[in-house]
Amino acid sequence: MVANRGANQPVRGGLPGLGNHFGADYRGWVGGRRTLGDMVDEQQRYDVDKTDEEWRSELSEEEFAVLRRAGTERAFTGEYTDTETVGTYHCRACDAELFTSSTKFHSGCGWPSFYQPITDTIEYIEDRSYGMLRTEVRCARCGSHLGHVFPDGYGTPTGDRYCINSVSLRLTPKPD
Repeated sequence: MVANRGANQPVRGGLPGLGNHFGADYRGWVGGRRTLGDMVDEQQRYDVDKTDEEWRSELSEEEFAVLRRAGTERAFTGEYTDTETVGTYHCRACDAELFTSSTKFHSGCGWPSFYQPITDTIEYIEDRSYGMLRTEVRCARCGSHLGHVFPDGYGTPTGDRYCINSVSLRLTPKPD
């Protein structure tokens, strides 16, 4: 089951204290039917820029709902929630390297958690959906929704918890 999000608010330049980002400019919207491609400012384009039809032909229904419609997979159901395999996590939509297993930790939140992305791979969007203020994280290469980052990664080197949907990721194990 995948939940659609509510509203996004415009953000320029990212959010302080959360590392590197693209600093894209997003238009606010209400409702769950506009795609991420619709929200991107006309001058903002990603290295990987596809139509909804192209994304639909390449992604499963659940992958499309999460990656391109900013949905969320159910907690504790994802493939990588408890995985301890050493390797690199890639964006399932465009194959960009996003996280390494050395930054993954067990937070108990129900989704894979990381305390730090690979440099310049994530963009940050202010998210005011569901009556909360959160920071959405997207792949900087294709704009796909990954999850959210929270400042509650207690005991981690950064103090951050990147709460990422398993369906947004693909793990490439480190060769033996």
